[in-house]
Amino acid sequence: MDIYLVGGAVRDALLGLPVSDRDWVVVGATPEMMLARGYQQVGRDFPVFLHPDTREEYALARTERKTGAGYTGFACYSAPDVTLEDDLQRRDLTINAIAQSVDGTLHDPYHGADDLKNRVLRHVSAAFTEDPLRVLRVARFAARFAPQGFVIAPETLALMSAITQQGELAHLTAERVWKETEKALNSPCPDIYFAVLRDCGALAVLFPELEALFSATDGQTGYDILTAALLRRTVLLTDSTDIRFAALCLYLSCHSTAEETAAIQKMSERLRVPNPARDLALLATRDYRTVHDISHLAADDIIALFDSLDAWRKPERITQLAILCEADYRSRIAPDAADYPQGQLLAEAFSLAQLVAVKPVIEAGFKGADIKAELTRRRAEAIRVWQQKSRSS
Repeated sequence: MDIYLVGGAVRDALLGLPVSDRDWVVVGATPEMMLARGYQQVGRDFPVFLHPDTREEYALARTERKTGAGYTGFACYSAPDVTLEDDLQRRDLTINAIAQSVDGTLHDPYHGADDLKNRVLRHVSAAFTEDPLRVLRVARFAARFAPQGFVIAPETLALMSAITQQGELAHLTAERVWKETEKALNSPCPDIYFAVLRDCGALAVLFPELEALFSATDGQTGYDILTAALLRRTVLLTDSTDIRFAALCLYLSCHSTAEETAAIQKMSERLRVPNPARDLALLATRDYRTVHDISHLAADDIIALFDSLDAWRKPERITQLAILCEADYRSRIAPDAADYPQGQLLAEAFSLAQLVAVKPVIEAGFKGADIKAELTRRRAEAIRVWQQKSRSS
């Protein structure tokens, strides 16, 4: 029985990147042998075991045979006669098909180390086309490793286009599409993910709303370019998935509010986007222009904005909206700006409004609906006083 470290742990170590999760492949073993050594079996479709001490995953070497459509249509074969090379051949990219012995020896039958050196994302074999999820995975790897200079091999991009043209993407579940997209949004260059999907035709299939947006312009610049710049700026400001998703959707409002809302709702429902991300996207596309103009807003309008954001119950939305608006301002409107004063004004106004407590309103004798009306009036008055002092100073 031979044990090898495989996949991302080997790849990232060779790139000099931090290694978080470690996966292992076991050659020449049976499930009974693993159980006898104290491993706990967790895999259903193929034998995967948890190490009794580290709890890391150890999978028996296996091969796969395509038996049906989609990414689940595979029959797995796992037995002691499956070699390390057989197991590595089923992997998606050569850079993920490098194994390392316990003594540190590298096993690289598909020349992944060369592709690491040359910064190329290349498929291992023609079996790449059997799994449509690999279209999204490769796009995500391109987004993750773009800072290191990685590009997709032309022949691999051609296979991704072939998978798309064959209709295989229709077999992907919403959960898998969102999971890959969420990881891409959390990558250093999420714009690359969507650019790659567009290059191979997958964007039109999986994100038709974005395909329509990216095909439009604001009269001067394409919205694909504007959205890419916005995403890149957002990455510099936050690691929040919700804010990054809202950035992806922000310019869907380039047509009309009704169209924007319908597009975001439709895309979010189809991909089962978590409610917080969907809601922030809807609010941001509606209100980001208002935030840009906050220095010219009347106090009553500022309070109305806070009400519409439900900020009294969800104050985090103020910070989220400020970050997103700053990203838009500094990527599209004023790329050379060193700061975003509107965001500070938004935060200061909300802090002042929060200081107006409801208890004194009740103690003053207001009841029922009059409590909210008086609270709103007092909050607006606090903002007005603040505005007057700010303008006179």
